Amino acid sequence: MTTQKPDYDAIVIGAGFAGLALIHYLRDAGLSVRVFDKASDVGGTWTWNRYPGAMTDSESYYYCLTFSKELLQEWSWTRRYPDWKETHNYFRFVADRCDMWPHIQLNTEIVSAQYQQDSAHWLVTTGDGDTFTCKYFISGMGMISEPVIPKIKGMDTFKGPLFHSARWPQEGLDYAGKRVGIIGAGATTVQMLPVMAQTAESVTVFHRTPNFILPAMQRPMTPEWEKEIKEHYDEIIAKCRNHMFGMAFDTAEGRKAVETSPEERQRIFEEKWTGSFRWVFETFEDLLSNPEANRMASQFIIDKMKERIEDPEIAEILVPKIEDYPLFAKRPPLDHGYLEAYSRDNVHLVDIKDREPIVEITETGVRTTENHYEFDIIVLATGFSAYTGALEAFPIRGVSGQTLAEKWQEQSKSIMGVCVADFPNMFIVTGPQAPFANLPTSIEQNVIWITNCIKKMESEGYDVVKPRQDAEDEWTAHTAEIHSQTLMAEGDKVHSWMMGANLETKAPRVLIYFGGANVYYDRMDESANQGYPELEFEKLAS
Repeated sequence: MTTQKPDYDAIVIGAGFAGLALIHYLRDAGLSVRVFDKASDVGGTWTWNRYPGAMTDSESYYYCLTFSKELLQEWSWTRRYPDWKETHNYFRFVADRCDMWPHIQLNTEIVSAQYQQDSAHWLVTTGDGDTFTCKYFISGMGMISEPVIPKIKGMDTFKGPLFHSARWPQEGLDYAGKRVGIIGAGATTVQMLPVMAQTAESVTVFHRTPNFILPAMQRPMTPEWEKEIKEHYDEIIAKCRNHMFGMAFDTAEGRKAVETSPEERQRIFEEKWTGSFRWVFETFEDLLSNPEANRMASQFIIDKMKERIEDPEIAEILVPKIEDYPLFAKRPPLDHGYLEAYSRDNVHLVDIKDREPIVEITETGVRTTENHYEFDIIVLATGFSAYTGALEAFPIRGVSGQTLAEKWQEQSKSIMGVCVADFPNMFIVTGPQAPFANLPTSIEQNVIWITNCIKKMESEGYDVVKPRQDAEDEWTAHTAEIHSQTLMAEGDKVHSWMMGANLETKAPRVLIYFGGANVYYDRMDESANQGYPELEFEKLAS
C-alpha cells in the first residue's frame, strides 16, 4: 500500500442536513472534512425545491438538527410548517453560527468516486476535472433528491419553459397571467397549485393516481407556543427518537380502532383532526397494520375530502376509493388549500389514467387522446428516484469495480441503509433500507453511528472497514420480511415512490425499513455498543 496522506479524512457529498451534521460531528472528532455540493448554497432539498408553495410536511420545531441546545434556543420559527425560504435561512443560520463555511465547497458537482485498494483511499473527481482523495467517503445526498423525468414524446419541441418542479429556475419564473400545465399530482402539486392559481391565467393538472390527502392546518408560531417548545426541547427530542416515524408525536398505544365502538371511534377521529400526520399516529395504533382499521381511517379521510370539493366530477377523480389501495401504501400529502383550489374557474383537472392519457407534448402544449391543451409553461411534478437515485446518478465504484447502480439493478441492498458490501470506507446517510421518518432525526442518528465507527477506526489504528456480505443479506431479508407484513407492501399497485414503483427502468423493490424508526435507532445503538459486528476492520501492512 502507499502511505500518502489523503487530502481529507472525510469527503461528504451534499450540504443539506446530513452535510452540516457531519461537519459538526466529524470536526468534533478531530477529523478534516470537506463537503461538496453542486448547488450554489447550503440546504440540500431546500436549495432545489423552490417551487411556489414549497414547505415542510414535518412541523418546524422538530424539523431541525439537535446537536446544540444553544441553537435550538436561539433560532425562532415563524409558523407550524416553514416554507422553503425560512428552512433555507435556518441552514444558513446553522452554517454561520457553527463556522461551517470553511468546510463547504459549493458549485462543485462530483462526477465519479472510486475506491483505491492499494491506498485504501477514495478518489473523488469533480465536473471540472479536479481530483481529491479521502479515507472516508460519505453520501449526504438525501433520499429524495434525484428527479424522475418522464419520457413523453415531443418534450424537446415545447417552445416555452419546461422543467421538473425540483429544478425550479433559480432566477425565478413569472407565471402571473400565464397558462400553466402541471404533469403529476403528488405532494409537490398539492402544495404548488393553490399558490400558482392565485395569479396564473390558468392551471391545468394532469392527474393519475388519487391521494389520501390530510390537512396541514397551518398556523403561526405564537410567543406562548414557542416558549412552551423551548422549555421542553429535551422531551421533544426524546419523543422523536422514540417514535416509530421519528416524529414528536404522542402515541395511541393500547387503543385499537377495531376494538372501539363506532361512536367513540368517530369522536376520536374528529377530535384528532387538527392537522399534520399526527392524526394517523395519535388516534389508534392499528391503522397501518390492520386492514379493517385502515379501511376505517381511509373512509374517514375520503368523507372529509368530499366535503371540501364542490364538483362531484372533480371529486370522482381526486378522491381515492376504499378498494383502490390502503392508506399509506402511497405517502399521503398534507394540504394547504389544494382541494378548494379546484373550485376556482382558472383551475382544471385532467384524468390521464382512465379518461385521456397523455399522447405527446407539442410546440404549444400537451396532447391527450381527447384534447390538445395549450400552455405557456409546463411543470413536471413527476417525483423522485427515492433512496438510491442520487447514488446511482454517477459512478461510485467499490472494490470489484462494480458501481452502486449496477449492484442495485435488481435489489437495493444495504446494511441498515448506512453501509454497502463491496464498498469499504464508504457510508451513506439514510440510504436504501433505512426507515422513512422525520429526516433530521434519522439523519442525526445515522451521523452519530457513522462518526462513532470512524472514531473506533482512528483510535484503534484501522485503515479499512469492510461491510460484511452476510450482514447485508441478513438486513435485506429482515427488511423485506417486515415490509411484507405491512399494508405499505401494496404500494407497487399505485406507483408509490416508497417502493421505487414510479420508475420505468426498474422493478419495484423494498426500499424502506418499516419496523419502526425507534426500533431501527435501537438496532444502531446496539451495533455500536457491540463494536459493529456487521463490519470487518483491517490494518494494512506498511
